[in-house]
Amino acid sequence: MREGSLEAPTRHPIDWKNDDFWVKDTLNDELERVFDVCHGCRRCVSLCDSFPTLFDLIDESETFEVDGVDRDDYTKVVDQCYLCDLCFLTKCPYVPPHEFNIDFPHLMLRAKAIKFREEGGKLRDKSLTSTDTMLGMMSIPLVDVTVNALNQNAGFRKIVEKTLDIHHEAPLPRMHSKTLRKRVAPLIKTVAATPVGETTGKVALYATCYGNYNSPEVGEDFVRVFQHNNMHIDVVPKEKCCGMPKLELGDLDSVDALKQANIPVLADLVDRGYDLIAPIPSCVLMYKQELPLMYPDDPQVQKVQQAFYDPFEYLWLRHKGGAFNTEFPNAIGSVAYQVACHQRVQKIGLKTRDILALVADSDIVAYERCSGHDGTYAVKSETRAKSVKIARPTVKKVDAQAPDHLISDCPMAGAQIADLAESVDTALHPMTLLRMAYGF
Repeated sequence: MREGSLEAPTRHPIDWKNDDFWVKDTLNDELERVFDVCHGCRRCVSLCDSFPTLFDLIDESETFEVDGVDRDDYTKVVDQCYLCDLCFLTKCPYVPPHEFNIDFPHLMLRAKAIKFREEGGKLRDKSLTSTDTMLGMMSIPLVDVTVNALNQNAGFRKIVEKTLDIHHEAPLPRMHSKTLRKRVAPLIKTVAATPVGETTGKVALYATCYGNYNSPEVGEDFVRVFQHNNMHIDVVPKEKCCGMPKLELGDLDSVDALKQANIPVLADLVDRGYDLIAPIPSCVLMYKQELPLMYPDDPQVQKVQQAFYDPFEYLWLRHKGGAFNTEFPNAIGSVAYQVACHQRVQKIGLKTRDILALVADSDIVAYERCSGHDGTYAVKSETRAKSVKIARPTVKKVDAQAPDHLISDCPMAGAQIADLAESVDTALHPMTLLRMAYGF
C-alpha cells in the first residue's frame, strides 16, 4: 500500500451512460469508501465546505468513524461541493493512478446527478442554471433597465430572498440589452491569419452567457487586443450555454442537450481553421475537460477539445513564437490577481500573470485561493455566508496589498472579491487591463 503518489494524475471518463452509474446503493458504498479515505487524510479541510461538513458528521457520530454517519446525511456533503476541482488538482494524494482511485469532484457529480434525477431541483436552481432563457429575457431592451434598478433596491432584494432564497446582499450582475454580439459586430474585420507554433492566428470567440449578457464590453476588448496582435477574430455564429451550470446542478440530460447544440457548430469552425477561445474559465474547462470525459468516444468533442484555449494561454503561445506585441504605452501599476479555480485546473500555469508582467514596471501579485462564488453558490441564501468565509483569505490579502487594479479571469469571482474588499471598488477582466496597457 502506497502513501501518496509521484505519478502524474489521470482522469477516468464519466461513465454516466452506464446503468450502474445511477444505482444509489452502489453510489452510497463508494461515498462511504471515499469518505473513509478522506477522514484518514483531511488535507482538503481548507478548501470548500464539503470537507468540514464531512469531518463534523464523523466527529459528532457515535463511532467517530464514517460507519457512524447516517447515509441520508451524505447529501449534506454533496450539497457543499461546487465542482471547483481543486481537491483533485492540488490536495488529494490518492487520485488515479493511485490504487485508492479517488476522484472526489466526479463522485460528487454522480451524487448530484442521481439526486437530480430522483428529486428534480428547486425552481430557483433550475432557473439560475437556465442561463440562455433567464439572461435572454432579462436583457430585453427596457427590461434590462428595470431589472438593474430592482436589483439595486434593498426592499425588492429582501422580497426576492423571502420568495426565491437569493441572498439580498449577494452582488448580482448587470443586464445589457446591447449584448457582446451586438457590440463587436461592427468591429469585426478581416485580418490575414499567420500560424505560429500550434496556433492558427484565426480564432472564434465563444461569447458565453455571462460574457454576452453581463459583461459585453469585455468582448470589445478581446476583439481589439487580438486584432492589435494581427490575429483574425470572429464570434461563434450561434451558441448555447456551455452546460457548466447544469453540470453543477447534476442535470446531465440538459448538459447533453446543450452539447448536441454546440459541438457541431464548434467542430465546423475547427474544420474551417479556427482556434477557439472564451472569456470565462468555466466555459473553457467545460470543453477542455468535462465534455471530453462525458463523451470520450465522440471524435467531434475531442476535436473541439484540441482547439479550445484559455485566451491568455493562447496569447502566451503567440508570444513564445515572437508574434505578440509588447509595446505598451501605458503602465498598469500594482495588480491583485485572483486566479480562478477553473483556470487553475486547466494546468496551463499563470499565463494571465505572465502576459501582464510583460508591461513595464507592472507588479502582478497572484492569489491562488478560491473566491467562493461558483456562479450560484454565493447568491443562495443557505450558502452565502459560507461563500464569504471561503473568500475571506483572498479578500484580506487584496486589502493588505491595496492594489491599483483587481483582476480575475472569472468576472463573478472578481465581483465577489471586490464586493467584500475595502481597498478596491471594482474588478476588471484581465483582457480589459491589457487593452488599457495598449492605450486604446
